[in-house]
Amino acid sequence: MIEKILIPTDGSDGGKTALEYGIYLAKRLGAQITGLHVVDIRLMQGPLFTDISGSIGLPPYQELLPFMQDGLDERAEHILEIFSAKCEQCGLCPETIKSIGIVDESIIEAGKETDLIVLARRGEHFHFTTSGMIGSTAESIVRKSGKPVMVIPEVFKEIESVGLAYDGSVPADHALKLAAELAEYTSWPLTAIIITDNPSTADNRSTKIENFLEPFKVDSEIIILAGKEDREILRFIQDGSVELMIMGAYGHNRLRELIVGSTTSSIIRKSTIPVLLTR
Repeated sequence: MIEKILIPTDGSDGGKTALEYGIYLAKRLGAQITGLHVVDIRLMQGPLFTDISGSIGLPPYQELLPFMQDGLDERAEHILEIFSAKCEQCGLCPETIKSIGIVDESIIEAGKETDLIVLARRGEHFHFTTSGMIGSTAESIVRKSGKPVMVIPEVFKEIESVGLAYDGSVPADHALKLAAELAEYTSWPLTAIIITDNPSTADNRSTKIENFLEPFKVDSEIIILAGKEDREILRFIQDGSVELMIMGAYGHNRLRELIVGSTTSSIIRKSTIPVLLTR
C-alpha cells in the first residue's frame, strides 16, 4: 500500500492544489507526506540570463549569481514553511526537502524513496520543460520515475469513487492491482471501463478483472465502451461518475505513439479529475 507520498511544491496554484490532494490522501491512507522544492538550476545558469545581463548593462553574470542563489534559497525556505504549516494545520507531520537541479530529474530521484508522487499538471516553470507544452514535466516523470504518479487538475474535489481504464497491457495490470488495493482500503466504489469494438476482447478483459478482484472486498462494476481510447476515457470522466481515474501509463510502444498519439498524454492534459498513472 501507499505509505509515503512525495509532493513537489513550487508555490504555484497548481502546487497548492497538489498539496490539498496529498493531505487528503495521507489522512485517508495513514501515509507520511514529504514536500519537495526544487530550485531549478536553469534559472541560474540559463544562457538567456547571461545574454540579457550583458545587453542591458547589468553587472556580469558571475557577480549576480550569489544574489540570485540567495534569493531563490530564501524563496524555497518560504515555500516549504508554508507547506509544513498547512500540513500541521491538518494534523500531519511532514518532512521537507530542498534541492537544486533539473526539476523532473530531482523529483524522480526523490521519488525513489516514496510510494506515490502527487504532481500538479502545470507548475510555475512549465515553460522550462523540453517541449514547452503543458504537462510535459508530468509526462517525463510518469515515463521515468518507476513509481505511481498522480497528476492533479487545477481544482480540488474530494474523492468518493474511482475509475479504472483497463486495456489488458502490463501497465494496466499494475493499475488494476493499485485500484483494487485503494478501493478496498478506502471503501471507494470502483468502475472499470474497457474500450474495444471486439466482443471477444471485452469478455476476456472483463473475466480477467473479475478474477483479480474476487479476493478483494470492493464494490465494483465493469463498463464496455466502443470508440477511440482517449476520447472515451475523457467522456467517462466528464460524466462525473468518479473523482479519480487510474490507468496504466504508456502501454503501447513509442513508434505507435508517434503515429497515432499517446492516450496517456492526452488524458494528462485534458482530465478534469486526478489521474493516477502507473507503469
